[in-house]
Amino acid sequence: MNMLQVAVLGVAGVLLAVQFKGGKTEYSTYIALGVSVLIFTAVFGQLEVLVDTVREIGDTIGLDGVYIRTMLKMIGITYAAELASSICKDAGYQTVAAQIEIFGKLLIMVLSVPILLMVLQAIGEFLT
Repeated sequence: MNMLQVAVLGVAGVLLAVQFKGGKTEYSTYIALGVSVLIFTAVFGQLEVLVDTVREIGDTIGLDGVYIRTMLKMIGITYAAELASSICKDAGYQTVAAQIEIFGKLLIMVLSVPILLMVLQAIGEFLT
């Protein structure tokens, strides 16, 4: 799916959801959720290209696979947290959206701790 198709799908979904917002508000939430899931699945096709490119760059410069996997996990967590948070905000649950965002940020911090420790060890070795 290209950008134009995603844009048309998004705009059409929003226009359809707006029509239901006056009467049955839950339908507008379901439509927005469905459109979001469709766009999310479209990302997977593009994500494969990104993953292959990052792996090729890592192989070229001799980067350890742990760093690449961690970076890809962080990108996935960021995207999933943003998607879930936006859906919750659209449904009117800002508190739940904020908790999802906080959890995503904390999870990224947890993933980055081993890499930070490796960097600090490398700096320590250079200084001694």
